[in-house]
Amino acid sequence: MIFSLLLSCANFAQVNRNDTIRTENHPTDSISAKKAKSEVEVVADIEQSNAPYKKPKFNPTKAGLYSAVLPGLGQYYNKKYWKIPVVWGAIGAGVGMTIRQDNLYRKYRNAFVAEINGVPHEFSNYNISNLKEVLGRRQDQMKRYRDYWIAGTALIYVLNIVDAVVDSHLYEGKNDPDLAITPTIIQNEYNFDQVAAGIGFQYKF
Repeated sequence: MIFSLLLSCANFAQVNRNDTIRTENHPTDSISAKKAKSEVEVVADIEQSNAPYKKPKFNPTKAGLYSAVLPGLGQYYNKKYWKIPVVWGAIGAGVGMTIRQDNLYRKYRNAFVAEINGVPHEFSNYNISNLKEVLGRRQDQMKRYRDYWIAGTALIYVLNIVDAVVDSHLYEGKNDPDLAITPTIIQNEYNFDQVAAGIGFQYKF
């Protein structure tokens, strides 16, 4: 019995380490910092991987409010980043032209008032017989242009809000695979030689 036990121990001691495969090779003088995931985390990862894709939804009220507070912010909320410089450029140009026209209006207005009161002004050296009438027309013209630019800038501001609201409201429709608007070729059913370009509307239900 003792002889059999010693023989089995000897056979076990002769096992070659090269016959085994090591799956991990951790240094003996260090401690692994990687912590194994718990069962809850593993289940959560599996559920997240198998969960159906959810399209992001945007709130039209929030988008409109953001654009009202700061033009372009609603476009940022809708993830339409390319529209932000367009909005800023349009509103900036409108504000700049409004300021320029207002400065010209004040310039001609001050000269007109000075001409009426007989006070020298920057246009006094111009050899114009009806200078008062010319300055009066110019100030009216600059005032009208200024008002046009104010109205145009206000319209751009409103369109910025409308664009953000409509964009967020129609987001699902634009990304719906069952709803498609694509360019198409329109064939004349009576004359097959004549074709025209058009827009095709497809809706699957």
